[in-house]
Amino acid sequence: MNIWKKSFITLCGFALIFGVFLAIDKNLPKQEPIVLETVNDTVAEGPKETFEVAAKAAVLVDADTGRVLFQKNSHEELPLASVTKIMTMLLVMEAIEDEKIALTDEVTISERAASMGGSQMYMEFGEKHTVEELLKGVAMVSANDGCVALAEYVAGSEEIFVERMNERAEELGMADTHFVNTNGLPVADHYSSAYDIAVMSKELYKYEKTHEWFTTWQSTITVGLPGKEKEFGLTNTNKMIKQYSGCNGIKTGYTQEAGYCLSASATRGDTHFIAVALGCETSAIRNAEIGKMLDFGFANFETCVIAERGQSKKSITVENGTPQTVKAVTDRRITVLADKGTADDITSEVKLNDKVTLPLKKGAEVGKLVVYQGEEKIGEYPLVAEKDVKKAPFFQLVKRLFDKLI
Repeated sequence: MNIWKKSFITLCGFALIFGVFLAIDKNLPKQEPIVLETVNDTVAEGPKETFEVAAKAAVLVDADTGRVLFQKNSHEELPLASVTKIMTMLLVMEAIEDEKIALTDEVTISERAASMGGSQMYMEFGEKHTVEELLKGVAMVSANDGCVALAEYVAGSEEIFVERMNERAEELGMADTHFVNTNGLPVADHYSSAYDIAVMSKELYKYEKTHEWFTTWQSTITVGLPGKEKEFGLTNTNKMIKQYSGCNGIKTGYTQEAGYCLSASATRGDTHFIAVALGCETSAIRNAEIGKMLDFGFANFETCVIAERGQSKKSITVENGTPQTVKAVTDRRITVLADKGTADDITSEVKLNDKVTLPLKKGAEVGKLVVYQGEEKIGEYPLVAEKDVKKAPFFQLVKRLFDKLI
């Protein structure tokens, strides 16, 4: 084989290999840009610091929309102490909602639960309490023993429950969080961020039953084995519910490592904020800084309610359906947080789908409610069918046609 022939074959080989690499590269899946931390389609970006807050990290969010109004190191991973219990309570409330357990169920306190140190209800191994009593103890006095007892009842073990806590955090977009236990007692690799805490606080506050425990200042519970019962006083660890107008939750926390922490909820009229502070030097500083953020929110913003959940916005005629009309309703409460004095600029418009496919299921999207501030579109929300609409039988369609002709 002469040198020219060898050179030609070599060049063809190189060309073939190069072409293969090009084809491989062309067909490799492209990595999409990662968009983190969304709550109800609102990206968790907000203003930089507009005033000083004496905390390692802090955030103020609108509880309805998730809009961030103030933030300081809001995605820094920090220990969160008993604020952890927000996720514990959330999973228990979700289990109740899914009818896996009930508030009235009796839970037997395990030896492990009874051995928890720190803040507790001093329950003994073998005694029984309802799910509601345990949740009340967790919410009011930050009961570590109550957390473990609830976790074991819901999941079978605290370890399995903690796995679910991390799964739920991921589902909620809490990218700065990792749980190791249910109660926040000091342990390595257990952390969250001010923003993530606001996310899970917002989710927990959807359960109205919790509001009762968050806002009760003092109560009692009977603890102890039969024949050794005694009254145990419950005093809420969150002094803000007495000190700040409109404060209605949610959870305090303290360890030497975490400092003084608080996720606070406050409502005035239709406006609802969640403020989180982590790593404060004292409880007085923590409460003052939370108050400072809430003051900023209430002074500068107001909530405009566009529609309540299930509110009818328009009726749709379905020519070949039975029934022939169905209401287009909102599938959620729709609000806009506006700068003070600009609520009159908020308007909305109903846009229904051009076609309705039969059969139509209750809850199927049939249009949009578009919200504007002035001329700018600031939101778009689904409108759904209030009830099922079936395709009308042939004889009914014939009758309708006959009725039109008469």
